[in-house]
Amino acid sequence: MRDERVERVADVLVDYSVAVKAGELVEIRGSYVAEPLILAIYRRCLDIGAHPVVRPTIPAAAPLFYRHANDEQLQYVWPTDEWMTENLDVVFSIICDSNTRQLSRVDPAKQVMATKARQHLFDRRMQRSADGDYRWTLTLFPTEAHAQEAEMSLAEYEDFFYGACLVDAADPIAEWRKVAERHARLIEWMKGRNEVHLEGEGTDLILEVGDRIWEPADGTSNFPDGEIFTAPKEDKTRGHITYSYPALYGGQAVAGIRLEFDKGRVIDARADQNEEFLIKTLDTDPGARVLGELGIGTNFGIDRFTGEILLDEKIGGTVHLAVGASYPETGGTNQSAVHWDMVCDLRRGGRISVDGDVLVEDGKLLV
Repeated sequence: MRDERVERVADVLVDYSVAVKAGELVEIRGSYVAEPLILAIYRRCLDIGAHPVVRPTIPAAAPLFYRHANDEQLQYVWPTDEWMTENLDVVFSIICDSNTRQLSRVDPAKQVMATKARQHLFDRRMQRSADGDYRWTLTLFPTEAHAQEAEMSLAEYEDFFYGACLVDAADPIAEWRKVAERHARLIEWMKGRNEVHLEGEGTDLILEVGDRIWEPADGTSNFPDGEIFTAPKEDKTRGHITYSYPALYGGQAVAGIRLEFDKGRVIDARADQNEEFLIKTLDTDPGARVLGELGIGTNFGIDRFTGEILLDEKIGGTVHLAVGASYPETGGTNQSAVHWDMVCDLRRGGRISVDGDVLVEDGKLLV
């Protein structure tokens, strides 16, 4: 049965998130599982007069690649990927897992090798995005696997997800513009401030952001959205943080993460589960032990952990930090093949203070 909410998501993505124009080169990436959303986006791009191409994937191919590829194959970069990195105007990426843990038994060293070989593509896309030459958006198509991770039925998960997307509203785009207005006021309050202090259970961390740019996440690059973010100064982070939820990266889950920082770098890393993968990822390159992002979640329609970072980093009243690459538009300079977001829940006794003024208390925005 056709779900009209899928069509409404496609409307917002094409018309608002990236505003596709006639003549633009557009790529739509995602598993065949997301066919309804892929085709809805494809049709809209054609109607506008763009040149869309669909790049579907088979979920079982990734574990086969890591199991059977030799070092040369792991590091091979297709010339088509090089060309698309330089020439695409818009990319839609759709998360739609049929098995969220299919890479959990992959050798971490193989993933690190493949990631390093493609770092230049990642860096180039980020720079083109910061320059305004390339627009991208990441969304999700609800599946049984995502619902299972979130401990919901598929119907419950769909209601939860589309509610967070605001597509049940009479005019979803108008609602996202209201989000943008709220974020603008919050960022205005942040201007000229420097020291961010995170406090909570197992967490006492200080970051400095004085010369950095706060960016709003209003439903453009991520959908659903809901955060403001920046890049901490690379050599100023100090203290420790304990992450509330398992952090997923490259199909692997790491639970009970505690990181200690000094002069901006992770000097001690521990985890209750999959610590080896955590350490190997932090050792990918010199930049992987430095924070590239500080984000504050503002989407109070996302009120629970789901196991999908696209949603979890937006939970209203939480903070997330990413080790690795920073976004150039924030003024960050850290470079890495890694960008790994980890979420700290501050809704029970936590606090975010900025230059001594409380911004978030027990998960509630006070500004």
